Amino acid sequence: MTARPTDPSLHGRNAAARALILVLLLAPGRFLHAAEPLGEPAPDKPVHRYLHVEISPDGGFVASVEGDSPIGGYYPPLRDLVIRRVRDGNVVRVALPCGHVPECWPGSPVWTPDGKHVSFALRTPGSHARSLYTVASDGSGLKKLLDFSGTINDLRYGTDGRLAMLATADADKETGATEAGTPISGDLDAVPPEQRIAIVKNESVQWVSPPDLYVYEYDWRPAGKGFVGTASPGNGDNNWWTARLYAFSETGTAPRVIYEQRSPRQQLADPTVSRDGRTVAFIAGLMSDFGSTGGDVFTVPIDGGAAMNLTPGMAASATALTWSCDGRLIAKLLTGDRTEFADLGSGVREENQEILWGGTDSVATRSERIQQSCPAGLMAVEHESFTEPPEIEVGTIGRWRNLTAENTGAHLAAQVRSLWWKSDEFKVQGWLLLPEHLDGKLPLVTIVHGGPAAAAVPGYSGPGLVPTLLAHGYAVFRPNPRGSYGQGERFTVANVRDFGHGDLRDILAGIDAAAKAAPIDATRLGITGGSYGGFMTMWAVTQTDRFKAAVAAAGISNWLSYYGENGIDAWMLPYFGASAYEDPAVYAQSSPINFIRNVRTPTFAYVGERDIECPAPQTQEFWHALKALNVPTSIMIYPGEGHGLREPGHVADATLRTLKWFERYLK
Repeated sequence: MTARPTDPSLHGRNAAARALILVLLLAPGRFLHAAEPLGEPAPDKPVHRYLHVEISPDGGFVASVEGDSPIGGYYPPLRDLVIRRVRDGNVVRVALPCGHVPECWPGSPVWTPDGKHVSFALRTPGSHARSLYTVASDGSGLKKLLDFSGTINDLRYGTDGRLAMLATADADKETGATEAGTPISGDLDAVPPEQRIAIVKNESVQWVSPPDLYVYEYDWRPAGKGFVGTASPGNGDNNWWTARLYAFSETGTAPRVIYEQRSPRQQLADPTVSRDGRTVAFIAGLMSDFGSTGGDVFTVPIDGGAAMNLTPGMAASATALTWSCDGRLIAKLLTGDRTEFADLGSGVREENQEILWGGTDSVATRSERIQQSCPAGLMAVEHESFTEPPEIEVGTIGRWRNLTAENTGAHLAAQVRSLWWKSDEFKVQGWLLLPEHLDGKLPLVTIVHGGPAAAAVPGYSGPGLVPTLLAHGYAVFRPNPRGSYGQGERFTVANVRDFGHGDLRDILAGIDAAAKAAPIDATRLGITGGSYGGFMTMWAVTQTDRFKAAVAAAGISNWLSYYGENGIDAWMLPYFGASAYEDPAVYAQSSPINFIRNVRTPTFAYVGERDIECPAPQTQEFWHALKALNVPTSIMIYPGEGHGLREPGHVADATLRTLKWFERYLK
């Protein structure tokens, strides 16, 4: 349940109207009373984002998909495929056949084993179709490999030079539950199109995995032995929480299960085959969203044998894996407020971890995967912090240097503090962001992350809600309550069958800690968040009057009705222990709608029209109740949007409305 902070009226408006919205958003005094301080202007330069970063096998080049994010948002509407030479930073921007227009998007760049060419998928604007292309490292010789009537993701070359991919034939939506869903009409029991492993051969597709399994992630096995991957039958958006680890053969034999969940609280992610082909490493733990990975590190022999947890009791969450050039298993960890790279050893037995690098910046948090070029052991990573924007860095672990300088001059003028506090039996962490220059006591807005199995980590937001709040004299609090990653599985599972209760206590205790650490005005508190953060916003205002304003994005107001409305109900069983029909009481105890008469906090709520993770009726139900009870409220349902807003006009509008709401009730 991850989401990002969407007005139908913006569709079709001209550039001047949209520019006016951005001017209003970035003008600190627009919604203040004349006698109030205006603060410093928010930055107005879009952030250049790196969506995929891939280093060539010889370490000579880096290919990336990148573009400028819209004001207040993350997803770049225009995207380029860029190739940079590591030696001198020489830049080549590949001319795409469909031009520099929205949805002409390159994706999943991957280098050929000899490092001379990069292959990539290219979306056909206005459709879900893809084509495959290859281009030389100097940008010459662009060649089409394949036209395909569906989505293509996660291109990977085998050591023998063959190209594999995950493909969905005749796809009716983009891949992933956060993407906009299809209209709810027709035969809902119809067999959905499955994402399958395929090999590109003679300008056609050779299917490897069967048509009745949806494959989420995969990796090659060497020497033509096939693949390993996580997969589950049925609707791919919904069934990741039941996925098992399979070995797939190219001979047409049935897939073989290598590992399946040990309990209903364990999901599987990031299967990565060792260089000798004998072992597969993966991450297992309680995860609330596909793509939001955290847990312990396991390995299992591919040809048969028992699985081993290499990190039992680890007070950290593994978020990505790779095998080093010399066959060592490397894990990227979130350890409290630090990102770390750890050497876990051979991967065939539990060994002492060696921390290779650690820091409070974020590294490689948005790239598809981490990898090393061999034999030099070079990595290409995206590196950023709360105050410094992302850039691509290249080097061995911990010895990276900047390859790019696209965001030169951008900086968030803020004080950043990592806070720790006690709540029940837990020690909880969060981030407090303050204006660079303090002037009196500040109103504080708490932003609750999505998930709940996720974490607020250092990341540069660019022009948008956080810097705008700071510029208008707010403090911003980003807590990581129980259920978050960063402190091991015991902490991540601590909100199971207790949704909203212990985690709200953690957040409120964190606000008290923030008020002790900085000049916070505890009478002017706001709360916002998306997805799980949207639920927690709706829940918080039913449980306490401490918040004087709230903004809920893609929230959940009624767990009982939500169970039958959403497209990912399989995620709920690990958290609630049973379906809503088997144990309605455990759902009712955490449903904001059951406590709606307690609400006094003015609440603005918004959601995407085609959100399948947190459907729009949940937001509408909460808004309707507040309106009936005469609590100040407002609602926006953004057309065509899924779970998290993509359209730049919608993003700007939601950010503007959020700021205006807080200004009205906290200033």
